[in-house]
Amino acid sequence: MKQKVVVFSQIDTDIQNKLEQNYQVSYIQPKLGDVNQQLLQQVQDADGMIGAGRLLNRDNLASATRLKIISSVSVGYDNYELDYLNEKKIYLSHTPHVLTETTADLAFTLLMSAARKVAYLDQWTKQGQWQRTVGEAQFGMDIFGKTLGIIGLGHIGAAIARRGFYGFNMNILYHNRREKPELAQGVNAQYCQLDELLQRSDFVVVAVDLNADSKALIAAAELAKMQPHAVLVNISRGSVIDEQALIEALKTKQIFAAGLDVYQKEPLKESELFQLDNVVTLPHVGSATAATRKKMAELAYQNLVDALEGRVPRYVVNPEF
Repeated sequence: MKQKVVVFSQIDTDIQNKLEQNYQVSYIQPKLGDVNQQLLQQVQDADGMIGAGRLLNRDNLASATRLKIISSVSVGYDNYELDYLNEKKIYLSHTPHVLTETTADLAFTLLMSAARKVAYLDQWTKQGQWQRTVGEAQFGMDIFGKTLGIIGLGHIGAAIARRGFYGFNMNILYHNRREKPELAQGVNAQYCQLDELLQRSDFVVVAVDLNADSKALIAAAELAKMQPHAVLVNISRGSVIDEQALIEALKTKQIFAAGLDVYQKEPLKESELFQLDNVVTLPHVGSATAATRKKMAELAYQNLVDALEGRVPRYVVNPEF
């Protein structure tokens, strides 16, 4: 009998075909009703799960009796109740590295769009407001030669730093739980405490993992330390920034602008952010290119296969439970 795999989000067509060739496959379909009830029913006899963007915890996994792995098509894994998975000896795998450069591209897209008022000016032009030479209300901020502060110098943070250093001759500051000389050396990045980074940077990019230490890392007090011409970019997780505090900082022009790809609650259907012309809002698309998403799906599939065939997946989050 084939092992059963539950697919809990949309997945690459080629990977879907591979799954259906090799496993008994069941799909979670939000249009059919309560997703948590579907999960409880489908995971009872499931050996593996694959997907992304779904909260999985003891409430909707309680019926699983033989589940070996949840293979997440993502880098972040804060959607999963890791303590429960460890308790039940269920592997959790993810897909790091393959999306590093793509996500760094998106971070710089947000930085440049916010600095040069791209989203605002796009609408301004389309609405027929370009009647004469532009004035100060349409002016943006220079990027070349400015100071870029990166909060979280991991693989993605380092890729962002390279773009700033080599592409825009920027001075690079970074803050991390520990210094990272091996990543900082190539871009002359200077380590500093968070307060100093916020005070000195013209652009601040948040690229940290979400954990107990980083939740609401940037709140009202931190925003108050930033320069009035500063731009804040978040490509990590929404809960790293106090969203309401950021809204107030943008409304009062405490900072110049922001570029956001992540939010405290997703999908973001209603928000005061939508009423502001000094913020660029994207729908969590950091890794969303066809080539990168295919690589992520392929890696997630291999992680799944490894676990179902009795091997420890290469990119497992909890190898020792």
